[in-house]
Amino acid sequence: MDNTTTSLKFGICTDQNLPWPTLRDHWRYYEELGFESLWDCDHYQQPSKPAGPYFEGWTLLSALAAETNKARVGVLVSCNTFRHPALVAKMATTVDHVSNGRVEVGLGAGWYEPEHLTFGIPFPEPAELVSLFRESVEIIDSMLRYERTSFAGMHYQLTEAPSRPQPVQRPRPPLTLGAHGPKMLGIVAEYADRWNSHGTVDQIVARNTILDEHCNRIGRNPAEITRSLYGWASLMPQDPWESVAAFEAMLDAYSTVGINEFIVDAPRADQFPVLDRVAAEILPQHKKDAIEENN
Repeated sequence: MDNTTTSLKFGICTDQNLPWPTLRDHWRYYEELGFESLWDCDHYQQPSKPAGPYFEGWTLLSALAAETNKARVGVLVSCNTFRHPALVAKMATTVDHVSNGRVEVGLGAGWYEPEHLTFGIPFPEPAELVSLFRESVEIIDSMLRYERTSFAGMHYQLTEAPSRPQPVQRPRPPLTLGAHGPKMLGIVAEYADRWNSHGTVDQIVARNTILDEHCNRIGRNPAEITRSLYGWASLMPQDPWESVAAFEAMLDAYSTVGINEFIVDAPRADQFPVLDRVAAEILPQHKKDAIEENN
């Protein structure tokens, strides 16, 4: 892709496996340090620790939105198989009001089959997951834009469904779509303000290329879509919170292939000294670059 922006944005994604007061205090601290966006996850159980405690993502997000002031807030990403899209649109609108216009609407098709089996939630084959997702994105996009939505799809039907109040953000809150495969990336090209993915540098390069091709096919400027990496530490060659050098190595590796936003798994408590140094040494420089680019 033609990445015309050299400055980077930074966010943190937290698992909701900590006590409420701890999560609240951590989010306040991340915001104070200058991270531009804060996210939680959407699971009924933590995939890496399925027997452990885990709060529900959207209700927790609403509470955390009320406890923060500046950072953008979202679910990375809301699992489409868990809820009807009209409900997701209503929840997103609610959080947009709670946060005074700071919600980012993260959406994904769903991937963790074991929790579906555990909780008795149907888990379709990949082609149906994509088909369900496309219809959901269309419905959510419409309900966040318009006061009434009708939709006659294969999976969902709405008849003059009201969406009042409308969100604070107009024409709608930004959509963040999690996607890895070609068909999902086609949906990203049509609807997303931000594309989020995880993987190796080579995987990101290939997906970026596919996304650009989809954009060009429909006549959309690829640069309109933020290219966002989910820094899932356990799936990366090196934990970015291991050291400031490790964090910089992640930035160097992925920013050169078009990534312009990094949403990184929250550090462990013992890694907070590295977090503090990253916030003091790296974030200010990129904010300075962004200011200079916009002048």
